[in-house]
Amino acid sequence: MGNFILNTILWTLALYGLFEIIKTILNIYTYTNLKSDGIYVIIAVKNQQDKIEGFLRSFLFRIIYGKEENIKDIMIADLDSTDETAEILKRLSTEYGALKVTNWRECKEVIENITN
Repeated sequence: MGNFILNTILWTLALYGLFEIIKTILNIYTYTNLKSDGIYVIIAVKNQQDKIEGFLRSFLFRIIYGKEENIKDIMIADLDSTDETAEILKRLSTEYGALKVTNWRECKEVIENITN
């Protein structure tokens, strides 16, 4: 009986590890165009539904039409907004390919991958 419990625990931990590896691979695949050279803009937002769309559109307008070539990507980290901020960000990310919407934890992992 003890052997069965030990094997069950080990298999559970192995599956958890496999899921973590898959998640890491998916994150790396999602952000493969992030390179260690260039400028990355990271914007953290929380509960800014009234201001975020206007801010991002004006910011992107300056980057796109100002021919700013040094900026590689723009990451928007939603800090668990309770209003419509997350939905607005998702909609804008479909319109603008340079925007990558994520949460703070995933953003931190991407930063660590870039800097290492």
